[in-house]
Amino acid sequence: MRNLVVSEWVTLDGVFDADKMGQWEVPYNSDDKVAYIKEEILASGALLLGRATYELFAAYWPTQRNNEMGWADKLNSMPKYVVSSTLKKAEWNNSTIIKENFVEEITRLKQQPGQDILIFGSAALVQSLMQTDLIDEYRFLVHPIIMGSGKRFFKDGMDTNRLELVETQSFRLGVVLLGYRPVKKKKG
Repeated sequence: MRNLVVSEWVTLDGVFDADKMGQWEVPYNSDDKVAYIKEEILASGALLLGRATYELFAAYWPTQRNNEMGWADKLNSMPKYVVSSTLKKAEWNNSTIIKENFVEEITRLKQQPGQDILIFGSAALVQSLMQTDLIDEYRFLVHPIIMGSGKRFFKDGMDTNRLELVETQSFRLGVVLLGYRPVKKKKG
């Protein structure tokens, strides 16, 4: 059985805005952070993405032909699943659109043998999966900056989920990895 892992890059105040990454993510790149990201991608067997994140990735990664960052070849070759009711075509190599019954489809994907299924970005998808008990782990690369505004990963009014800290790691330039597992809700 495969694990479903949410991997997010955020600021201290929860901003994950791709349009502003030059302000909050890029200045904190370090060799050890990049090595961690590479290891995480290479250890994964599939990507699960929402439509917006898929479109961002699909516009960029297929143009990378020299295994940029050490993981372009892996991203381009691995199976990719995009959850969207509006996307008409998924032309990035090895991409499949999940248009309906996404909880059942993701459950089926998790039951297959193989490496972890990794979710990057895709806040709306993650938020819809948080109440399903399908997410096995959250990994947040927290960047030492407060943006004050921008797209936030978690929305006001969401149902709360309890998490158990299972991993921490510090990187040069102040980025911190916080790894959590959901505390399973007691039935009945």
